[in-house]
Amino acid sequence: MGTNDTSALPNVVYITLRSKRSKPANIRGTVKPKRRKKQTVPLHHENKDPLVVAGQEKSLIQKPLHGTNNSMNKRRTGAVPEKARDHQEKFKEKETPKKDKRHWRPLVRGANVQPSALESNIRMYSESPPSWLSKDDILSMRLLADSKIEDIQEAPSQYGVLLVLEGVATVNRSAKGGVCSQGHCGLMKRPLDMSEVFAFHLDRILGLNRTLPTVSRKSEFVQDDQPCPIILWDSSLAQTDNETHSSLKLTWGAYKQQLKQKCWQNGKVPKTEWGCTDIHHYEWSKMALLDFLLQIYHRLDKNCCGFKPRKEDSCVQKGLNLNCDDQDSVDLTHIIQRKDDPRHLVFIDNKGYFDRSEDNLDFKILQGINEFPESAVSVLKSQRLREKILQSLFLDRIFWESQGGRQGIDKLIDVIEQRAKILLTYINAHGAKVLPMNE
Repeated sequence: MGTNDTSALPNVVYITLRSKRSKPANIRGTVKPKRRKKQTVPLHHENKDPLVVAGQEKSLIQKPLHGTNNSMNKRRTGAVPEKARDHQEKFKEKETPKKDKRHWRPLVRGANVQPSALESNIRMYSESPPSWLSKDDILSMRLLADSKIEDIQEAPSQYGVLLVLEGVATVNRSAKGGVCSQGHCGLMKRPLDMSEVFAFHLDRILGLNRTLPTVSRKSEFVQDDQPCPIILWDSSLAQTDNETHSSLKLTWGAYKQQLKQKCWQNGKVPKTEWGCTDIHHYEWSKMALLDFLLQIYHRLDKNCCGFKPRKEDSCVQKGLNLNCDDQDSVDLTHIIQRKDDPRHLVFIDNKGYFDRSEDNLDFKILQGINEFPESAVSVLKSQRLREKILQSLFLDRIFWESQGGRQGIDKLIDVIEQRAKILLTYINAHGAKVLPMNE
């Protein structure tokens, strides 16, 4: 029986694992303490399939035509602000292919847009969270999952909309950068981007700690009441280029040179002729590891040169897959740093692909990577990856239910476990080093 890394507590989530499962293992210890009034939450598992998000680019989020910066004093409990409802009539959905139209319905207000005040959507029945999640992570998750929506704004240079969340009454609204500069906003993305929730939890479990807190949440701005990922808005991120969505310009050829020079490793200041950026050598190893497990290709292989893409993939839609002859000149995308911490990366846009077959994995992501983080590799080898992912994702009630409960989550973990085995084989076959990377 697996448990948390934290000390055993009366109400901690226990998960029974079996090497060969004929049916999903039971989850124990999820009953709330007797002193609390028991509430039954109906589970609707209409989506029986595992998370499949590859190749679909049509946005289901209805974005406001203009930012909303007026007064937000008028509110109704349990509903989106009146101003947002006024905007809703102006929203227009992008045309959807005929074959998909049967799945969508006209946009209407959802019945349960705001979370219930009696029940948090972040389920934690023990006094301590899983050891890989910090107290700040839990606070951010609850803010994103449970806070009422005060206002809606357009997100600069990104897909989705910014939600200004309840709790900003005491902050300085006139501060430079607005209320979102003070940590009370979330970026709501498309239902097709739900794998970003999985990416956040996997990042924390592996000890990488490079993604932003992400939860699932239902909103009336999405058809069929589908849940969407909500990502904590971080105003400390460096300004990005509109073309590459990166805080620095780096081609594939320059990136490979960075890897050879091992920039900033062991505190060594690089020479000017090495062409190093401010990013520490270990950051690329962490990014490549997460990107391989989730098959996130847009950062290091936006032209899909390392695998056979489908016609639905964005690289095919844009014709980028035809430009693989001169890969050294191709720009990396979504390479982000913080303004006050240029040595380290922040992983954004972490949409993964669970439906890519094992014989079509993108190994270009791993090219040039000769060291891997010890914290992550030890988890992959420990036989406890499934247990940790289950414990972590169980906290997010909306995500858990949207994937069909334990059975659906197990299917996603099956994919990650198999890719982890392939990655470990790759590390051994290439003689890559496994190093502590908590510099």
